[in-house]
Amino acid sequence: MKLKKKPVKPLPHAVATQVITLISTSFGLVAALAWNEAIKEYVEVFIKPYFAKSSGVISLFIYAIAITAIAVLVTIQATRILERINSKKV
Repeated sequence: MKLKKKPVKPLPHAVATQVITLISTSFGLVAALAWNEAIKEYVEVFIKPYFAKSSGVISLFIYAIAITAIAVLVTIQATRILERINSKKV
């Protein structure tokens, strides 16, 4: 007895879009974690030696301030790019 193969229905557009968004976000998170480790190591090797031995908190604040500044700059630039793209669509 042979089974009839049912045609495979394509995924709805919304589901495909969501999967692509999740995959992109996942890669973004992995990249952010990689940068996190790289910057932490940079602070450990190049900044921490200039402070007293018990300056772990100071190093963490320098790291947090640096990351915040970078995040703000990248967000501002990304917003400008999106505004240019959206203004060209109209």
